[in-house]
Amino acid sequence: MSTKILYLSYDGMTDSLGQSQVLPYLKGLTKKGFSFHIISFEKPERFQQFRGTIQAICDEHNSHWHPLIYTKKPPLLSTLYDVRRMRNLSKGLHKIHDFKIVHCRSYLPALIGLHLKKKFGVKFLFDMRGFWADERVEGKIWSLSNPIFKTVYDFFKRKEKQFFLEADHIVSLTFAGKKEISSWKGFEHLKDKIEVIPCCVDLEKFNPNLITKEQIIETKEHLELCEDTKILGYVGSIGTWYMLDEMLIFFKNYKSHFNCARFLFVTGEKRENIVKRAKDFGIDESDILVKSVLHHEVPRYISLFDASVFFIIPTFSKKASSPTKQGELMAMGIPIYCNDNVGDTGEVIKNYQSGKILEISHQTLQNSDISIEEFNREKTMKGAQEFYGLENGTNRYLTIYKNLIYDK
Repeated sequence: MSTKILYLSYDGMTDSLGQSQVLPYLKGLTKKGFSFHIISFEKPERFQQFRGTIQAICDEHNSHWHPLIYTKKPPLLSTLYDVRRMRNLSKGLHKIHDFKIVHCRSYLPALIGLHLKKKFGVKFLFDMRGFWADERVEGKIWSLSNPIFKTVYDFFKRKEKQFFLEADHIVSLTFAGKKEISSWKGFEHLKDKIEVIPCCVDLEKFNPNLITKEQIIETKEHLELCEDTKILGYVGSIGTWYMLDEMLIFFKNYKSHFNCARFLFVTGEKRENIVKRAKDFGIDESDILVKSVLHHEVPRYISLFDASVFFIIPTFSKKASSPTKQGELMAMGIPIYCNDNVGDTGEVIKNYQSGKILEISHQTLQNSDISIEEFNREKTMKGAQEFYGLENGTNRYLTIYKNLIYDK
């Protein structure tokens, strides 16, 4: 008989993160004797579009999906409403299935996980994903000058301490995040209770050997690219944290070295938003390519990149961030230009000779040396396997689950 786990996520399984950073782990863990009941919040339009796909994956892998529709408005009150719905559904399911572990992805689900631990003795795994409350402030979603947001922020910072101290185990995306938590007064003992599992990559999908020359030629023709065009690439959403202006400035420098260069964004962002900013920096609209693709198509488009770039605002909360794109790019053997002081990103780049770390001031980027003689494709791909490999991440979760189940 399989061991039943309750998996709580405020992110949707129909979102790209759910498809790349939740379901692949659960697929692997069901093969090891676990069955999952997943509660997630789904955006209505994506739920309608991908509901059948996700349900089929869950049915195939001994997982039971209990989707709830995400409530957006009014702010804060809608979140309270969603948390209450997740809590009520979790308690009802536990009474039926007697879960051994509640696996909580980030802070809002951890509120329910802590409650289930105290009320029913369920083992509580806090998969923190980042310093969430600080991300809300540093991302300018919550303003501490607003007394309501200040109250909410203070509440979650108090709860954060509870989550860390009372969780049966903690997962951090980065060693930098683990080091930060362990440095806090009264939290030094937690270092033995924190496992580091970065955002992993499925090496069976992100494998350059699976991309044929014919596919590359066909894709370039589709994008109307010449054979000798140099492609600087970006993959993923841009959102709050990725520094679009700085990346565009860097591309302008890149193009000064390669006249036929183009900047390819593999993203769901609106093309007009990117082009508008590009024009502000004197970049021709024809040099900007924006392509939205399904996740399984991403490796084919990454294979077109001669190099890639991502710059992330290096704030306190980003100590705990692991960019999903880094493992994907490294797995495909693509050199990376990035900045330092974001999670373990810089250390990984240095250790595996995976690209170049740049200072991200406007002045520096305009004149930065773009040479990447230090790049080693073989070491980079090895680094993707060693540091970001999905199998390694799944095995670490497996070890945590076993320890929690057999630790009476």
